[in-house]
Amino acid sequence: MPGPDEQAGQRVIQDLTPRLLPKGHSMLRKTDFYINGAWVPPQTPHDFEVINPANELPFANISLGTVPDIDRAVAAARQAFENWSRTETAGRLALLENLAEIYEKRFVELAETIMSEMGAPIRIARQAQAASGLDHIKAFIRDLKEFRFEHALYPEITQNHIVHEPIGVCGLITPWNWPMNQVTLKVIPALAVGCSLVLKPSEIAPLSAMLFAEMIDEAGFPPGVFNLVNGDGPTVGEAMSRHPDIDMMSFTGSTRAGIAVAKAAADTVKRVTLELGGKSPNIVFADADLAKAVKGGVFGCFLNTGQSCDAPSRMLVERPIYEDAVGIAGQVADNAEVGHPAEDGRHMGPLVSQAQFDKVQALIQTGIDEGARLVAGGVGRPEGFNRGYFVRPTVFADVTPDMTIAREEIFGPVLAMIPFDDEEEAIGIANDTPFGLAAYVQSGDPDRLRRVARRLRAGVIQLNGASPAGGSPFGGYKQSGNGREGGRWGLADFLEVKAIAGWIA
Repeated sequence: MPGPDEQAGQRVIQDLTPRLLPKGHSMLRKTDFYINGAWVPPQTPHDFEVINPANELPFANISLGTVPDIDRAVAAARQAFENWSRTETAGRLALLENLAEIYEKRFVELAETIMSEMGAPIRIARQAQAASGLDHIKAFIRDLKEFRFEHALYPEITQNHIVHEPIGVCGLITPWNWPMNQVTLKVIPALAVGCSLVLKPSEIAPLSAMLFAEMIDEAGFPPGVFNLVNGDGPTVGEAMSRHPDIDMMSFTGSTRAGIAVAKAAADTVKRVTLELGGKSPNIVFADADLAKAVKGGVFGCFLNTGQSCDAPSRMLVERPIYEDAVGIAGQVADNAEVGHPAEDGRHMGPLVSQAQFDKVQALIQTGIDEGARLVAGGVGRPEGFNRGYFVRPTVFADVTPDMTIAREEIFGPVLAMIPFDDEEEAIGIANDTPFGLAAYVQSGDPDRLRRVARRLRAGVIQLNGASPAGGSPFGGYKQSGNGREGGRWGLADFLEVKAIAGWIA
């Protein structure tokens, strides 16, 4: 039997559950796919429950697609590409601007959908999750207005002309952890440059993408330019990756799944861009503002309940300040609040699924078993919760670079703290990972910041808490993927380059 605190936590969850469903509905049914400008039923129905991670209860049904569904969507995209690829930039811009206005009108609905499907607390769902999608749409509109699709090879060599053309039909696979961030980082640049596409959102959190498809339809994009088919990776993802009429695959997710996409795509020699996992280091030197650096690092690791591919999950601390840093990190974790997503506040929500919950619990136990010092948190749910995929914010100290929790992407609010003696050792530990998505450096010495940033093998470096500006390229080195999303780099990923000699200007 649960104790008084657990009973109270259960009551909160039960009382708030109705707020996660539209009025008058006990269960959402969203089993159609968006193909060729219309919502159509699947060729073979295969119902799949979408689980609310705060209470472990299904609140929606979708259908998982099959190969014939992908064939139908790709055929629509292929037919639409011919005209869409020749549409003037001004026409594409007008539709994207329509989409931005519709997105703003449905912003609250979108945030609540994200909260329900993947457990983001409503404040984060509004201020970060839904907001990131709108920011990307506006940034791509700005970059599209400035993008040069044609130009001379060099100003003085006008008979050699360079043309940037849309690559064709694109298959886009997006994850559950930042659904609108990743949908807009792929869909918007593809549409902006004249590609048509088929989107497969995560089947765990598909409803925000389906809402986005409604916005696409309302904005007036031509039939077949945008298509959405739900499904799992082994069936729908595999069919997309192998499809001979898909010219490019863009995937965000785990490194394991990204490798599968690349292998399946190899037979048709299509372009593949991948944004994969990370185990990002956060180097804290003794001359940093210690309290600010450590608090910011812990908050960054715990953001989105640790479910971010660029989370600073390894904190490397110079030895003279190491124990002080451990103390600060433990205090921040002990004070971190965990709460229901529907409640407003700065708390963390649950992990997204039972599978993710089990994985994080197992890795926390592995950290204990391998001898890391448990400073805060640990296995089990936080006090007051007896259901929902809630976990305890956890900090480990005295982690060595060979420990499992220092090498594997945990994707939960688990921080591994590692001491170092000098700059050279810090760089060595930071780069000793198969990943290379992001890295963070904290120091009061500008020369050191620049020097270390240049030597870190990662695609995005953040110094003293600075955040990348909108339109910055995002992507990684090594097994964190290839290609870049965002800004003009994101547009370029969906373009072929044609060189024409003998051009008469």
